[in-house]
Amino acid sequence: MTGRLQGKVAIVTGAGSVGPGWGNGRAIACRFAQEGARIFAVDMDPDAMEETVARVREAGGEIRTWQADVTSSDAVRDLVQACMDAWGRIDILVNNVGGSRKGGPVGLDEAAWNQQIDFNLKSVYLGCRHVLPLMEAQGGGAIVNIASTSGIRWTGSAQVGYASAKAGVIQLSRVVALEYAKKNIRCNTVIPGQMHTPMVEVRLAGQRAGGDVETLLAQRQARIPLPFMGDGMDTANAALFLASDEARFITATEIVVDGGMSARCD
Repeated sequence: MTGRLQGKVAIVTGAGSVGPGWGNGRAIACRFAQEGARIFAVDMDPDAMEETVARVREAGGEIRTWQADVTSSDAVRDLVQACMDAWGRIDILVNNVGGSRKGGPVGLDEAAWNQQIDFNLKSVYLGCRHVLPLMEAQGGGAIVNIASTSGIRWTGSAQVGYASAKAGVIQLSRVVALEYAKKNIRCNTVIPGQMHTPMVEVRLAGQRAGGDVETLLAQRQARIPLPFMGDGMDTANAALFLASDEARFITATEIVVDGGMSARCD
């Protein structure tokens, strides 16, 4: 039985993780590899991709890695060219890079605002900018951008830069989808909610709960109607569907992966 992405080449940015386990990018890379895709994994930190590489190879997948800052147009151009040099095509692009900083318009200084927009939104723009002409030339492709429920709802913390950028990712995806629909290029967004990824332990607990991981997890779980918290594999499964031919008639839309959190009113 062939995989759902058999023979396809997928660029996955943010393919490492800040700690062991299923970060969104690592999970997407591994899940795509399980379904037959060749993975071009990109991250600023090559060490963060070591577990990703190991897990992809354990699954029998093929993976190459590339270190890059995806807020740099030159760096994105070079990584896209490296993928083309390696495999001659790009069928799938997953723009997964992102991260939040606390603060509203007063608490978040201007430099931090600029960094949040570059990291979370400009990175997606650059990925699309450099990959779209190649997908058009080869006759089609699929782009999956990773946003956040912070882009559609208040999720409990003032993080105006992150929320604004992730809202921008959703609309950027729709604009790309409609501009390129006649060229057989689909573009959709996955909107994860408050997932239990390695970032919770490594970064968020220190920022929001004085380092108390269990307290932070309890706070996050209290917002979720389902009786458990999702993880990176839930994000990956949504991205897999949107990247696959099963979603051939789906473009300019979003899949919210949040256990029902954004639908409730309290």
